[in-house]
Amino acid sequence: MALLPIAATLAYYVLPASLQAQTPAQFAPQLLAYLALTLWAAQNHPAISRLGLDTAGLRNGLRWGLLVGIMLGASNALVILKIVPALGYDLTFLQDTPHAHIPLAIMMPWFICGIALFVEVNFRGFVLGRLAMLESRVWKSGLAACPSPLALIVSALVFAFDPFMVNTFRHLHWIALWDGMIWGMIWLRTRNLYSTIVAHAVEVIVLYLAVRTALS
Repeated sequence: MALLPIAATLAYYVLPASLQAQTPAQFAPQLLAYLALTLWAAQNHPAISRLGLDTAGLRNGLRWGLLVGIMLGASNALVILKIVPALGYDLTFLQDTPHAHIPLAIMMPWFICGIALFVEVNFRGFVLGRLAMLESRVWKSGLAACPSPLALIVSALVFAFDPFMVNTFRHLHWIALWDGMIWGMIWLRTRNLYSTIVAHAVEVIVLYLAVRTALS
């Protein structure tokens, strides 16, 4: 099932440029991923536990997610606002992204937290989780013994090169590769999806406020 969104992402990049520019084509990999997730969840019980959403991990998830989110948000804000412009890249296009046109009261924190929830369930809980399972079978070792490097790299690449991500954030989309690697490592080590959801949400909140302030 996890191979479906990967194949859809690869297929997007072989489409003609005119089709790549179409919104339905940009969202197709994500929609297929959620379809695959739904089918997988219907056949695997308890899906919540296998995704890493046991309520017992909520407290640790909140604590570690908050710490990681603040650190990543601050470091990525520095990269985007200081280093990227110093390299000659333009940031003004961020004022025209869909996120920039959503009212602050909706973005903070509702929309950001909603995105973090769905994205992490999809890319870390489902895609990375199933790829790690496949990799552990290939190497004939348990998940605890195998760090699943191939699954980590592939899931992070699929996340960073999501068509909507690339078309919306242009040359900044590569930062998602770094994020995907860190969130993926957290999930592989802890099997606690609350950590990555909170880290994702907190990072984006910090980053959104920093960029919005700098460009206003």
